[in-house]
Amino acid sequence: MMFLLFLACGQQDALVKKSEPSMEEKRIPAGDVLPIHNQIIRMAMTSDSAYERLSEMCDDFGPRISGSLALERAGDWMMQQLEQDGLTNLNRQPVMVQHWIRGQESLQLLSPRTETLPMLGLGMSVGTDGLPIEGEVIVVQTLDDLKNSPAQDIKDKVVLINQPFEDYGKTVKIRMSGPTEAAKLGAKAALIRSVAPHGHQTPHTGATSYDGEYKIPAAAISLEDAERLSRFQDRGKDIRVSLTMDAEMGSPAESSNVMGDIKGHTLPNEVVAMGCHLDSWDVGQGAQDDGAGCMMVLEAARILRMLPDPPKRTIRAVFFTNEENGLAGGRQYAESHSGSHFAAIEADIGAGAPQYFSYKLPEGGVLDPLTKDLDALMPALRTLGMNAFQAGFAGADINPLVGQGVIGFGLKMDTAGYWPIHHTHADTVDKVDPVQLKRNSAAIALLAWTLANAE
Repeated sequence: MMFLLFLACGQQDALVKKSEPSMEEKRIPAGDVLPIHNQIIRMAMTSDSAYERLSEMCDDFGPRISGSLALERAGDWMMQQLEQDGLTNLNRQPVMVQHWIRGQESLQLLSPRTETLPMLGLGMSVGTDGLPIEGEVIVVQTLDDLKNSPAQDIKDKVVLINQPFEDYGKTVKIRMSGPTEAAKLGAKAALIRSVAPHGHQTPHTGATSYDGEYKIPAAAISLEDAERLSRFQDRGKDIRVSLTMDAEMGSPAESSNVMGDIKGHTLPNEVVAMGCHLDSWDVGQGAQDDGAGCMMVLEAARILRMLPDPPKRTIRAVFFTNEENGLAGGRQYAESHSGSHFAAIEADIGAGAPQYFSYKLPEGGVLDPLTKDLDALMPALRTLGMNAFQAGFAGADINPLVGQGVIGFGLKMDTAGYWPIHHTHADTVDKVDPVQLKRNSAAIALLAWTLANAE
């Protein structure tokens, strides 16, 4: 089997210029591509359904944070789409979710000059109890620097962690655990440099995770302002800020995983799940994270439902809730569907050009039994600009299934246009390239069909 990682796809600007279909896209070469694969690709590349539905969902419902009315209305809408496309066994699985409320918030620079700084409170952060927190700022360059700081340097100060973006998995730790580490040393509030490779004066939100009672208000600021405050400190300036956050936890709310099936004709009790998360953060439209992933799954289901013959195994489209700030949807789904899955696929990393599928094997699992089927799929994936299956993380929502012994696959894309707007007000439909959305939809449909019919 070919496991060569193909990373030569063109880079994508943060503000996406819409692609025109090339001659290759208009005329998918036959070659070694199986007829059924060719049919799936053509159906994806000649339909505008995915982009039209993404626009409708994002424009009509906007941000869809867990516990919000917008998320539940989006779930109603998704049920209608699945019914319209002819899926069966439609279901809204109840899931209790946390409901974090941002409220009003602001950050004022008081010294060495006065200015209002753009900021976004971190998800799940506590607030400032109705009063601003004013304090001296101390800048540390990394999370490790903070952990190694003497308590007397941190106590009663506002800590700024100015750690540059290396990759998401490594850098996101400053957001997840930085505020708690600052609180343990006596800080009164925590600021982080937004977890992103580029700035544009745009703060990025995302969840933080407190350890016990070590809870202080926490917010993200732009890369540019983090660098500026660091330069102030280097020049010996007195830095003071005033932070106000009305953030609070609301009462737990009932949400749901939305799902629908294409029933298998010989092994209907074995399920191949195609998943994404319907919730988003409370800023922007959640167009790339993860509206686009949901449209890829929805479009893949529409295409596969239209094929003349049903799959051997059941193919299920699953739109998880609460991925962003709890993962309750993924856990609830795995608990209630234990033992029924053959494989699972997830799309949750934007809408750039498709590059490869990662795969995560359960403990003791091997990929060998699928080698023949996946090798036969490779010519079709190459027409989409893909050239690999690579071991790696498959996805957060399907990870509980992997823990039960299910093989997981994650669709990986060019993320050059993803991280700069991740968890920001700028995550809107205009950043999504309709042609790449078609390619990604085709890739998911191809893999789901292959797995559902594997020997």
